[in-house]
Amino acid sequence: MPDSALFGNLIFFIIVLLFAVSAHEAAHAWMSHRYGDDTAYLLGRVTLNPAAHTDPIGTLLIPVIGFVAASAGVTIPLIGWGKPTPVNPLRWRDKDRANVMVSLAGIMANTLIAIVAFAVLKAMLVGGVIDRGLLLNVMLGRGGDGSYLEPLTLFLNYMLMMNASLAVFNLLPFPPLDGSKVLYSILPASAEPVLEGLERHGYIILLIAVYMGLTGAIFGPVAMFIYRLLLA
Repeated sequence: MPDSALFGNLIFFIIVLLFAVSAHEAAHAWMSHRYGDDTAYLLGRVTLNPAAHTDPIGTLLIPVIGFVAASAGVTIPLIGWGKPTPVNPLRWRDKDRANVMVSLAGIMANTLIAIVAFAVLKAMLVGGVIDRGLLLNVMLGRGGDGSYLEPLTLFLNYMLMMNASLAVFNLLPFPPLDGSKVLYSILPASAEPVLEGLERHGYIILLIAVYMGLTGAIFGPVAMFIYRLLLA
C-alpha cells in the first residue's frame, strides 16, 4: 500500500476507533447515571469527547501498531481498550437489572452505530451512488477508483466493521469484557466463586483467546454475514 494511502487509511481508522470507544464508554456512564449512580457523570464521562475516554496505550498505541503491522503483512491480533468507566453499583436502583443494562449499554451503542453505517452503505448501493466493485475493493483493502466516494466508502466500512467487532468482542464472557459482568446477574449465587476466579485471571485468559485466534474465529463468520447482507 502506498504511504499516502496508508496514512489516509490510518487517519480514518483512528477517527472511527476514537468515536467507537467514546460511544461505548459514554453509554456505560449514561446508563449508570440513569439507574441512580452519578459517579461517571460527575467525572464528565457522559460525553462523546474522546479526551474523556482515551487510554494512550490501549486506545492509540497498540491499535495503531496493529494497524500498521497488518498493512505491512505482519499478522498481529488487533486489540485495544478505552479508559474504564467508573461505576458504583451500591448506588444503583434495581441492582440486577441495572447491572445488565449498564454492562450491555456499550454493546448497544456500538451496535446502533454499526446499523446506521450499514443502512447508509446499503442505501448508497441501492441508489447507485456507489457500485459493488468499489465496495468490494474497499472491503478487501485494494483501494477504489480514486473518486471522492472512495474515502467516504472506506470511512463507512470502518465505522460498520469496527463497531460490529467491538459489540461482538464485548459479548464474550471473559473479564473484564462486558459479557462477563452480565453473568453475575443471570447465574446463581453459587457460581460467584468461579466468576471471581475468572475475574482474577481474566486478562490472561483474554490475551490467550485473542492470540490463539478465538476472537477472529468468532467474528469472521459475523463479518461474512454482514457483508452478504450488504451485497445481497
